[in-house]
Amino acid sequence: MRRPLLITGAARTATTLAALSLCVLSLQAQKVAPKSAEQGKPATKEQATADAHKLPVERGDVVDRIVAIVNGDLVLESDVEEEERFTKLYPYASDSTKPLREQAITRLIDRTLIEQQQAGYPATPVTDEQISKDESDLRKDLPACSHADCASDAGWKDFLTKAGFTEEELRDRLRQRESVLHFIEQRFRNGVRINDKQIEDFYNTTMLPEYAKQKATAPPLDSVRDRIEEVLLQQEVSALLDQWLKTLRDSGHVRMMQKGVEAP
Repeated sequence: MRRPLLITGAARTATTLAALSLCVLSLQAQKVAPKSAEQGKPATKEQATADAHKLPVERGDVVDRIVAIVNGDLVLESDVEEEERFTKLYPYASDSTKPLREQAITRLIDRTLIEQQQAGYPATPVTDEQISKDESDLRKDLPACSHADCASDAGWKDFLTKAGFTEEELRDRLRQRESVLHFIEQRFRNGVRINDKQIEDFYNTTMLPEYAKQKATAPPLDSVRDRIEEVLLQQEVSALLDQWLKTLRDSGHVRMMQKGVEAP
């Protein structure tokens, strides 16, 4: 989501993106109304209920704040709050050693850097079928769904509403996520090769000890070879991505805003 920076007073800057800060902005001038409102129709009951679970800054009731400026693109407070809520849908993907807010800001800065680089590559279409599969997998995997009726459509919508999302908003986030993943695969995965020795080493030094710890019988190597290769591919891509993002940060301009400091 890209938004122009509007600051009353002498300083005015244009550009955009996502999440947190400390310079006062008018969110009303930047937040896009729900489609139903844009069409002159009242917000749906589902949208209104979901909005009720959002923080005031996300609803547009108060001014927004700039958290960071990434090569001229903005990370806003409202985006950080949304990212934190979305992360709670993937609790096993978070780092328990770091505050949730810090992780959200880091992800938003990294995503901004990636999206800036995406402009130079042909976009890979994300199909509705892929988004539906991602949503279906999420409904099955979420630990919180063990206490909710996520299997039914009504129960799933109710679960999302209590989390502060409509289903349409969730699908938009999943589509954005897939777009970034496709780009990362285009950029890095094709150059990564995993050989048989790497697979065997992982099986012997990582998988077998883990199964032994659980006092369980390990599956034969041949039956898990493909899965091990996928894990190793993801590890290699992740390492390359981290190095690349560090280079982008070092060569670009990422500025974290301090409270009371006006954006340049």
